[in-house]
Amino acid sequence: MSPSVRNFLIWSTFFLTLFVGVNYVTETGNRKIDNVLSYSHFMDAVNSGRVTEAVIQGANIFGKTTDGKDFSTCMPYHNPGLLNEMMSRGVNVSAKPVEQTFSFWGFIIPWIPLIFLIALVLYSFRQVQSRGDRAIGFGKSSAKIVEEKNVKTTFDDVAGVEEAKKELQEIVEFLKNPSKFQKLGGKIPKGVLLIGPPGTGKTLLARAVAGEAGVPFYSIAGSDFVEMFVGVGASRVRDLFAQARKHSPSIIFVDEIDAVGRDRSKRGIVNEEREQTLNQMLVEMDGFDDTNPVIILAATNRAEVLDAALLRAGRFDRRVVVPLPDLQGRVEILNVHIKKVLLDADVDINILARGTPGFSGADLAGLVNEAALVAAQKGTSTVRMTHFEYAKDKVMMGSERRSRVMTESVRKLTAFHEAGHAVVSIFTPGSDPIHKATIIPRGETLGMVVSLPNDDQFSISFEKLIATIMMTMGGKIAEQMVFGPTFVTTGAASDIRAATDLARKMVTEWGMSERLGFQYCDSREPYYGTRELSEHMSKIVDEEVSKLITDCYEKTIALLKEHVKQLYDLAGALLDRETLSGEEVQAVCNGELLRPIVQVVEQTEQPADEKNEEPIEYTPPKRIRKKRESPREPKDL
Repeated sequence: MSPSVRNFLIWSTFFLTLFVGVNYVTETGNRKIDNVLSYSHFMDAVNSGRVTEAVIQGANIFGKTTDGKDFSTCMPYHNPGLLNEMMSRGVNVSAKPVEQTFSFWGFIIPWIPLIFLIALVLYSFRQVQSRGDRAIGFGKSSAKIVEEKNVKTTFDDVAGVEEAKKELQEIVEFLKNPSKFQKLGGKIPKGVLLIGPPGTGKTLLARAVAGEAGVPFYSIAGSDFVEMFVGVGASRVRDLFAQARKHSPSIIFVDEIDAVGRDRSKRGIVNEEREQTLNQMLVEMDGFDDTNPVIILAATNRAEVLDAALLRAGRFDRRVVVPLPDLQGRVEILNVHIKKVLLDADVDINILARGTPGFSGADLAGLVNEAALVAAQKGTSTVRMTHFEYAKDKVMMGSERRSRVMTESVRKLTAFHEAGHAVVSIFTPGSDPIHKATIIPRGETLGMVVSLPNDDQFSISFEKLIATIMMTMGGKIAEQMVFGPTFVTTGAASDIRAATDLARKMVTEWGMSERLGFQYCDSREPYYGTRELSEHMSKIVDEEVSKLITDCYEKTIALLKEHVKQLYDLAGALLDRETLSGEEVQAVCNGELLRPIVQVVEQTEQPADEKNEEPIEYTPPKRIRKKRESPREPKDL
């Protein structure tokens, strides 16, 4: 029984019962006689001569009193002398037979409790049966099925991955007109593997293929196949592929296929249920009938862990890489997401795209949504560039925590720490331009210096890696130069970790050590535990990493000693303004005066008589040098 029919019957029974009850109460009330006497009061009335007539009907007595009122009573027991007694008192006595009339409500109402009991038993039985079906139905596929008429996504909704769309266009042609290729001897591809980082639009591309081809779309996650019972996953695979064949041509999309398709040859991965599920998937992909075109699309972030049998020709024939979008791709993605957003005239999509390198499509969608939320909170009628900048800083650096009160000593320490990062970045060749420097607590940090590349990066040079390591060291060295060589805090823990990890990768993975040369010496094998290095090789690796870090540390000390004036100037500017843009950081390091701070007043939508008429306040320009003592010479380290 379908849910709609079951709900209809339940509500029909409820309203019928309510109707019967109301009618029964109404009918009973209509038959009711106002003056109902007890039997003892009736006998008192008879003995006192106040009863003029009486009609006996079964065990009930209906009559009239001397004052013309009707009454009724019921004999609780058989009284053979009652008739003589009433006649002796002058009562006009008559008798009527009991009426044998059929009443529908009188017949149906006694059956209502039994009907409810039967309905309750049937409902309980159905519940037990449905639980049994679920227990037996473990082998049924839990894929979400979207009919072709409900797949609204097309390639127009996908931006920033033009190369991937071109590769998938051929799949669409196969699904639309398979005979075009079959008559020339071509075979329809059986599988397409989408590879790329999270958030790049792999699932969206799969839906777009289904929308363009106009075929049913079956979507399931790789983890949905695997259960605690052995054999359930294989049964679900069979059921899913059987459904897809019935509705061919169709598309099966398996998201995160690495959950079920991991390499079986690697050590430490022994899972009989996962292996049976993978084996069944391999068999089903080989068993596709060319006359019933069904294409399986799969997505993964870790193609290197997939089983070789899954990747061979004849199963996943195509591998489509969906990378992070480049500059032009980010522009196209932003243009897609801002269609439903009311933008202000000052919003420049090109600037936003240049300032978001490394953002995925999902990140850019979140950026646009966050900017719209900020604009709504500010009460503005359009989304402005300032809202996008605030949203970008929130996504990249975390939310501001202005409610956290910092003491003056902590603010000063944070300012010099961040100034050290910024000065090293400004005066080190190969560094990325600074986007923003702040001493406002964000996320888990008290301050931050954010650098963004001018263009998309596909490989990193040795010079830039050295500049990155030196920049991470600048904060701790600046603290010791200002507060003394014995002054050591825990604030540089993340910087030390980042510098060490980067130096180790340069030595072990990227071949940037002259002593080791062209060797891969990383002892941490990706995804599958560790690989053993000899004691001699491990010692060389440690020595090379230590040498690289020491050289960078000495270069950073020399650079900060050379630019100590800029260090103090920049720290003072951070204490004064708390947040500086990349242009302002560069201006301070060049010895230029900063422009005066303008207090921006958000223009909210208010009635004309409630608008804020106060003028915008300007802070007069001040020389930062006048607000603190002249810089002293740093102590020797």
